[in-house]
Parts: sequence; C-alpha cells; structure tokens
Amino acid sequence: MTNRKNISTGAKWEDIVGYSRAVLVDNQIEISGTVAVDDSGNVVGKDDLYQQTQFILKKIEWVLNDAGFSMSDVIRTRIYVTDISQWEQVGKAHGEVFSSIKPATSMVEVSGLISPEYLVEIEVSAKK
Repeated sequence: MTNRKNISTGAKWEDIVGYSRAVLVDNQIEISGTVAVDDSGNVVGKDDLYQQTQFILKKIEWVLNDAGFSMSDVIRTRIYVTDISQWEQVGKAHGEVFSSIKPATSMVEVSGLISPEYLVEIEVSAKK
C-alpha cells in the first residue's frame, strides 16, 4: 500500500479545478504546473520569460523543501512556453538551477496558458 499526501496552497482554484499543488506518494513528489504568480496573485516578470522562469523555479524549490525534498531530487521537468523562439531565456534560467543535476526535460510550445500574462509553466517530478 502506498502513502499518499495531497499538498495544497489553499488557492481557490484547487477546489474549483480539482487539483493539488503537489502530490507526495511514498518517496516521489509530483508538482503541478507552476506559473510566475506571487502569493498576492500578481504576475512576476511581466513580459520577461527569463524572470518568470527564475521565479517559477524558486516557487517549485519552496514546495520541494516544504515536503522534505531538494532540487537535487528532481528527476524530470516539463516546460510549456507560449513562444518557443524565446527558448534560450528559459533554458538559461533552467540551466542555472539544473546544470549539475540534469533531470530529464521537455520544452514544448503551447498556443496559450490560462492567462496571457503567463509566458511559461513548469511541472516537476522528484524522487528520493
């Protein structure tokens, strides 16, 4: 039998959509798609893909740390961008965090995210 723990931020969208910020099962954690929005609901790095990516990765790190994980436990990242021609900005921020960890990753262009202000969204899988 597995041990499952849903991790919530208390955001109203979690109940409306039916999701958790993260789900911890035994020694693995899955973090939902994360965008560059602060605790007050403000977009961080408006029109700046690099800054949004940096903020998202910090936000993911906070979730991981709260659950007893670290960035070095990350085994996969999934990156969704609205303009793949700007991939180098995302890649630079991702590389600053993961250059020595080197998780499996994908970067995919999507037609849009839930708000046009969001330029990038990242999901993470980590395992101890």
